[in-house]
Amino acid sequence: MDPDSPVRITVSSSGGLRNVPLSSPVRRSSISNSPLSGGELRRRSAVGSSGVEYVAYTVQIPPTPDHPLVSDSQTSPECRRKPHGNPNENRIKDTVFTGGFNSETRAHAKRMKSVEEMVVPKSKLLCQVDGCDEKLLNKSSKPHCECGFKICDDCYVEYCSNGTGVCPGCKEPFHESFEEEDDDDVGLMKPMMSEEKDTVNPLLRRGGVRLENNFSLVRSFKAPPNQEFDHNRWLFETNGTYGFGNAVWPREGSYEYENPRPMFNDRMNRPLTRKLGVSAAIISPYRLLIVIRLAALALFLTWRISHPNHDAVWLWLMSVICEVWFAFSWLLDQLPKLCPVTRTTDLSVLKERFEPTQNNPKNLSDLPGIDIFVSTADAEKEPPLVTANTILSILAVDYPVDKIACYLSDDGGSLVTFEALAEVASFARTWVPFCRKHEIEPRNPESYFSQKGDPLKNKRRVDFVRERRKVKREYDEFKVRINALPETIRRRSDACNAREELLAKKKQLEIGGPMKVPKGTWMSDGNTWHGTWFSNEEDHSRGDHAGIIQLMLAPPGPECAYKTEEDPEDLIDTRNVDTRLPMLVYVSREKRPGFDHNKKAGAMNALVRASAIMSNGSFILNLDCDHYIHNSLALREGMCFMLDRGGDRICYVQFPQRFEGIDPSDRYANHNTVFFDVSMRALDGLQGPMYVGTGCIFRRIALYGFSPPRATEHHGWFGGKKIKFSLKRMKKSKGEDDTEMILPIVDDQNNNEEGDDELKQALIPERFGDSTYLIDSIAVAEFGGRLIHELRGKDSHGRPSGSLAVQREPIDRAAIEEAIKVVTCFYEDKTEWGKRVGWIYGSITEDVVTGYRMHNRGWRSVYCVTKRDAFRGTAPINLTDRLIQVLRWATGSVEIFFSRNNALFASRRMKFLQRIAYFNVGMYPFTSIFLLAYCVLPALSLFSGKFIVQSLNVTFLILLLAITVTLSMLALLEIRWSKITLHDWWRNEQFWLIGGTSAHPVAVIQGLLKVIAGIDISFTLTSKPAAADDGEDEFAELYEFRFTMLMIPPVTIILMNVAAIAVGVFRTVYSPFPEWSKLLGGVFFSFWVLSHLYPFAKGLMGRRGKISTIVYLWSMLICIVVSLIFLYVHPPDGSRRQSFMMRSQFP
Repeated sequence: MDPDSPVRITVSSSGGLRNVPLSSPVRRSSISNSPLSGGELRRRSAVGSSGVEYVAYTVQIPPTPDHPLVSDSQTSPECRRKPHGNPNENRIKDTVFTGGFNSETRAHAKRMKSVEEMVVPKSKLLCQVDGCDEKLLNKSSKPHCECGFKICDDCYVEYCSNGTGVCPGCKEPFHESFEEEDDDDVGLMKPMMSEEKDTVNPLLRRGGVRLENNFSLVRSFKAPPNQEFDHNRWLFETNGTYGFGNAVWPREGSYEYENPRPMFNDRMNRPLTRKLGVSAAIISPYRLLIVIRLAALALFLTWRISHPNHDAVWLWLMSVICEVWFAFSWLLDQLPKLCPVTRTTDLSVLKERFEPTQNNPKNLSDLPGIDIFVSTADAEKEPPLVTANTILSILAVDYPVDKIACYLSDDGGSLVTFEALAEVASFARTWVPFCRKHEIEPRNPESYFSQKGDPLKNKRRVDFVRERRKVKREYDEFKVRINALPETIRRRSDACNAREELLAKKKQLEIGGPMKVPKGTWMSDGNTWHGTWFSNEEDHSRGDHAGIIQLMLAPPGPECAYKTEEDPEDLIDTRNVDTRLPMLVYVSREKRPGFDHNKKAGAMNALVRASAIMSNGSFILNLDCDHYIHNSLALREGMCFMLDRGGDRICYVQFPQRFEGIDPSDRYANHNTVFFDVSMRALDGLQGPMYVGTGCIFRRIALYGFSPPRATEHHGWFGGKKIKFSLKRMKKSKGEDDTEMILPIVDDQNNNEEGDDELKQALIPERFGDSTYLIDSIAVAEFGGRLIHELRGKDSHGRPSGSLAVQREPIDRAAIEEAIKVVTCFYEDKTEWGKRVGWIYGSITEDVVTGYRMHNRGWRSVYCVTKRDAFRGTAPINLTDRLIQVLRWATGSVEIFFSRNNALFASRRMKFLQRIAYFNVGMYPFTSIFLLAYCVLPALSLFSGKFIVQSLNVTFLILLLAITVTLSMLALLEIRWSKITLHDWWRNEQFWLIGGTSAHPVAVIQGLLKVIAGIDISFTLTSKPAAADDGEDEFAELYEFRFTMLMIPPVTIILMNVAAIAVGVFRTVYSPFPEWSKLLGGVFFSFWVLSHLYPFAKGLMGRRGKISTIVYLWSMLICIVVSLIFLYVHPPDGSRRQSFMMRSQFP
C-alpha cells in the first residue's frame, strides 16, 4: 500500500463475523456480536506523524472454503478476541426448530458435537500439508501453485523430487509460470474497466433509503479523500455483485479476481426462445370454419325461433332456450382459440451464456436461484413413497446444485412424512450421483426402475449394469423402510408410551393423586414429535400444532465436489462425479383453532415467506406431491423464457400436466389433452395460459403483487386500441383507486420524493408483515430475476453478467428463527397476504384466481411444451374420485363467477380474448342446467309422441347438417394443429356430458348456497394412488365402484332414455298411423345421449366379466314392462283401446 494514500484497509478474518456475510442485505440486528453496526462499515480516524488524516476501513471476511475460520489461539495478537457464545450455537444441522402462537421459538437438537469433536483448521501461517507444522517464511510470499495452497519450501522440494510434482491441494502439477502478485496492492480491488466507459444502473431504493447501506463495500482507491464514494462506479470497476448471500471471495487476502474472467456475456445476440405460429394452411381454414359455423348457428336459431311447434309448445320452448345457451357457450369456448402458437427453446445458448466453459474451471453459474415447493397434507391419502420419489427427482434435476432449494410443506404435521424425508436425504447420496454419472432419465426411481424398455440403451459406461443392480437393490430396501414407517412409528410410540405410563404410576405412588399421561407419538431419537400425534391430543392434532422447520440437507458450496479416489464405503464409484446435494427443508406451518388456514393457498404462502429468508430464489417452482420431474432439463427450458429478451414481463411459465397410471382407453378423459394441448396453447397466443396449480415456474416479485415494468392497456371495442406505457414512470393519482397495482421496485437515481413515498408505501409492514428479513429480501429477489444489461427492454433495469456466479449466504440460527416466525398462524393478520400478495384466498381453485390476478396487472405468461414431458403425475382413474375432483373444480369456478375475480371486472391491461377465456372459466358450470334439460328432452319427446319441431322439413335438416359438419371439421383441424388424437377428442366430449350431468349441477347448487346462505364448502383431498406391487393389477382401481349422490342424475337420464326408446318403438309399431320421422328424431337424440354416457354406464358395471348375464336380461325385461304399462295408460288411439287390449292379451 502506498504510504501517502489517505485510505487504509485492514483485512480481517475474525470469527466474530460468522453470522454476517460480506454483502448481506438482511439486517442481522438480532446478532449482538456482529462487528458491523446497522450494516455499515466502521470508520476510524487517525492522525499520522505528518499530520495527514487517514480513514481506515475494516473489511471483515466471513469464513469460506478459501478463508476458513482461524482459531483464537492461532491468530495474531492484534486480531485476537475473547471467545464468546456457545461453539455449537450456529450448528443448525440436525436441529428441529419449532414455535408458534403463545410459544417461544425453540431449537430441539437431535445430535450435537462436543467442543472437543470440532475440527480446528490450521493457521494460514503454517504449512497446510498433513503432518507438517512448519511455519511459512513469509506470510505474503508467492504460492507455489496457482490454487493458493500453502506449502513450505521443504515440502515443495520433496513433492517435486519424488517425480510427480503434483500439488497436494488441487492435485494438479505445479505451475512455475505463476505470476507473482503485487504485495503493495493486497486488500485493494483492481479496476476491470476504464473510468470513461463505465455506465451503470443505480442501486435499488426502498422508501427513500438507498440499499447500499445494507451492503458492505470497499472505498475505491480512485476517489479523492473528501469526495463521496461512488458505489455504482465501484460495482463496475470490480465486477462486484449484489444479492442475498452474494459476496466476492478474494484469494489469499487479495481483492483481485482471477484473470481471465469467465465469459458470461458470450453470444448475447442469439435468442433463447422462438415463437412459431400454426401453419397458414391449417389456421386459415380453421378461422374460416368458425365464421361459417357461427353464421349457420345464427340461421338455425332464427329458423327455430320463427317456426314454433304448436302441438308441443313446452317442448319447443325448452329446446330453443337450451340451444341458444349452447351456441353462446360454444362461442365463449371457441373465440380464445383463434391464435394458437408453439414455442421452442435453445438450451445450448442458455449454457453458453450463463455457464460458459471458457475460463471457468470452477463451473460457476450465472443462472438465478429457484426454490421448489412440494405440498402434501395427508400421509394416508398421499402415500409417503410417492412424495419421496418426487423429492428425489427434484434433488437430481439438471440445474446448478447451489441454485436449487427444495421445500416440502407438510400441512398435516405428520411424523411419517418427516421421517420419510429423512430417509430421502440419506438415499439421495446414492441416487443423485448415480443419475448424474449415467444421465438417467427419468430421475424418479420408481418410474425409472419400472420402465419396460432396454435399460442399456444409450449407456456407454462399463460399470453401469453393476451399479444399476446395486442401486436397484438399495431402492427396494428404501421402499420397504418407507412403506413400513407408519407401523414402525406406531410400535415405537406404543413402547415409549408404555414406559411413560410405568414411570407415571411409580411417581403417582410416591406423590399420590391421579396423573394423566398423554399418548404421544415418538421420534427415533427418544423425543416426542412436535406435530400431529396419532391420539390427536391438545397441541398435537391436525388443526392444532406448532410450526416446525428442519434443515434436512444444508446448502452446498458453489464449487463442484469431486472425489479423486474411490471410497470403499460408497455404493457406486463417484470419482469425477459431483456429489453435492441441493438444500432440502421440511416445513410444517403452525395451526391453531380459531384461525383460518386457507388450505393449500395458505401453505404455499407460508413457504414463500420461509424460503425468502432461507434461500430467496428469484423464481419459484411449485409441484404437487405426486408430480415429479420427468425431464431433468425442464427447469432450464423454463428459464429460457424468463431470461430471454422481454422475459421481465413474464410472471410464470406453465408446463402441461401429463399423467401416468391411466388406463389405456382413458375411460374418464384423465389425460385431459384437449384442455392442455388445445385450449392452453391457444391462450399462449394471447396473454398467456392459466395457472393450473402445479408444474409452474413463478417470478417471485410477481407473486409479491408487483406490476410488470411495462404494460399495455386495451381501449375501444374489443380492445382494438392499444396504449403502451411504463409502470415505473407512471404516477398514481391521489384519487385513483387501483387496488390491483403495486408499483414495482424502482432504482432511478433521479427519483423524486413523491416516488420514494409511493415505493415506501408498497413495502410497509401492513402489506408484507413485520419481518425485516422478508422485506429486505424483496429487493434482492427482484435483482436476481433481472435480465442482463444487454437484453433488458426499454425503461427496464438489468444486471451485470456474472453477478450471480457467487456463493450463497450460509444459513444461521437467527434466519431459521425468523423463518419460524413467518410460518405462524397469526403472521398474516392485518397484512395483504392472500388478498394481493402470494396465492389468493377465497376460492377452492386458488390457482386460477392467482393467475388471473397477475394477468389483470398486465403480466404475461408462457406455455412451455417440451419434447420430453417436463413433469408427470397421477390422476384418479376411479369414477367416484374423478367425479369428486371435477366437482371441486366446478365449485371453484362458481365461486369465481360470484366474486370480484369475475373477468367482467377485469382491468384494461387484460386482452379482450383473454378476458373471454377467464369469463368462460366461471360460466361453464352453469351450462349443466341446460344440459340436464336437453338430455331429458329426447325421452320426453318419445314418451309424449311429439318432437321439438312441427315436422322434419328440408330447411331444418340442412341447417342441422351444416352445424354438425362444421363442428366435425373444426374438430379435425384442432386435432391437426394440436397433434392430439381423435380418440382423445371423443373421450373429452363424452366426459363433458358426464360431468355436466353429475358434478356440475351440484357445484352450481353449492356455489349458490355459499353466496346466498353463507354455507362454507368442504374440501375433499384427492387420493393419490400408490405404485402397484409386482403381480398386482395396475388398473385395479378403475373397476372399484363406490356409490355417490353425484351418480343419481346420469343414472336417471340413462334409464329414462332406454325406457323412452322402448316406448317410442312400441307406440309407433302399434299405432294405426305411425309417425316414423318423429320416432327417428327422438331415437337419434336418445342414442346421442346414451353414447356420451357409455363410459359412465361401463363404470357402474364394474370389472368386465363379473356382471352376470341375468342383469342384462332383467334390464331388458324391465324396459319392456315399463313400455307396455305406458302404452296401456296412453294408447296410440283412444278410440281403439279395446282393439289394442285384445291384441295385447296373452293366451
